[in-house]
Amino acid sequence: MGTFKIEGGHQLKGKIQPQGAKNEALQILCAVLLTAEEIKIDNIPDIIDVNKLIELLKKLGVKINKLGKGSYTFKADEVNLKYLESAEFKEDGKGLRGSIMIVGPLLARFGKGYIPKPGGDKIGRRRLDTHFEGFIKLGAEFRYNKEDLFYGVEAKKLKGAYMLLDEASVTGTANIVMAAVLAEGTTTIYNAACEPYLQQLCKMLNRMGAKISGVGSNLLVIEGVDSLGGTNHRMLPDMIEIGSWIGLAAMTKSELTITNVSWDDLGVIPNVFRKIGITVERQGDDIHIPAHTDGYEVQSYIDGSILTISDAPWPGFTPDLLSIILTVLTQARGSAIVHQKMFESRLFFVDKLIDMGAKIILCDPHRATVIGHDFKSTLKATTMTSPDIRAGVSLLIAALSAKGTSIIHNIEQIDRGYENIAERLRAIGAKIERLEGN
Repeated sequence: MGTFKIEGGHQLKGKIQPQGAKNEALQILCAVLLTAEEIKIDNIPDIIDVNKLIELLKKLGVKINKLGKGSYTFKADEVNLKYLESAEFKEDGKGLRGSIMIVGPLLARFGKGYIPKPGGDKIGRRRLDTHFEGFIKLGAEFRYNKEDLFYGVEAKKLKGAYMLLDEASVTGTANIVMAAVLAEGTTTIYNAACEPYLQQLCKMLNRMGAKISGVGSNLLVIEGVDSLGGTNHRMLPDMIEIGSWIGLAAMTKSELTITNVSWDDLGVIPNVFRKIGITVERQGDDIHIPAHTDGYEVQSYIDGSILTISDAPWPGFTPDLLSIILTVLTQARGSAIVHQKMFESRLFFVDKLIDMGAKIILCDPHRATVIGHDFKSTLKATTMTSPDIRAGVSLLIAALSAKGTSIIHNIEQIDRGYENIAERLRAIGAKIERLEGN
């Protein structure tokens, strides 16, 4: 189990460039299975979850060629469907939640798709119903082996259908879209997710020859086509990492510039940080955060009531940044309620912040009230274990602001979502050391 040793309390300074978007990469990489032609993808993040999916595609028979940092070509002209029924696949697939999105492309192109029950972060229940109900509406037969926890869908030919999704699931929408592009007839998806990463997927599929309209809205209309071709695609920068660096700058009173952020795809993220008093300046396509030497003050609502920050499907605030916001609030001037609506276990890392001296009341599994210290009392260094990707980075930010030396175990969780994080933080002045094998 890897460990970070962090000497906190230092101001940072400089520029940091966000990696390619993890959540986009997991969708885009699965989409290469939809065609026998070559697809070139740039700005792929070098992180555990993405690398696991690339390995899984390799075992499926996809020809993969690395051209340079973050740049690959993929050619799925000899897919090995026997791998899907192997014991090796059952083991490989369950280790990565994003692997669920190979099912839609395989079902569309080859008439069958299988997946073991996937793992991922322990942040509460994450249903797969949306995915499989969509496939069933397109005409697939569904089966589930309870003993092996193994899902399967099969169809001779998918047929377009109207569907109203019971939740605006990003991965569910992506999976259904990838199945529908090769279905016979027209598919209409209402209450579709409309995150920028899903828009990126739809734009890429359209360049490959798909006919998807309504991109960017929650009503997608897909006219099925017989086949898709190759294309080139570049990933957006990771908005969750961008939000993480905004929070890091505020907590450490540092002046940072986050470069090439694709500002127009950030939605409400800059404004939510502004609501808790952080100055977020746009400089071209960069974000500049000045050093908050006098701290930052949480806004109240116009009637004077306490601010509540909650997550919601896009264009609402992403749930992946709520743990960052909560951590940053621990040193704000004022108080706020953080309401995590979408996952019931994602706030369970706050005990570690409380151990560091934060004033947080965990009201229930979904809500926490944070009373800010206004830097009058710094967080104290401690030893802790990362429970998931986002909580892990939140604890890392807390440790970088805290007085003394902190230890964070289970940093493999952080590596699943953040590329070379220790090296990149050291480049802007962080005192962080990776200790392997502890």
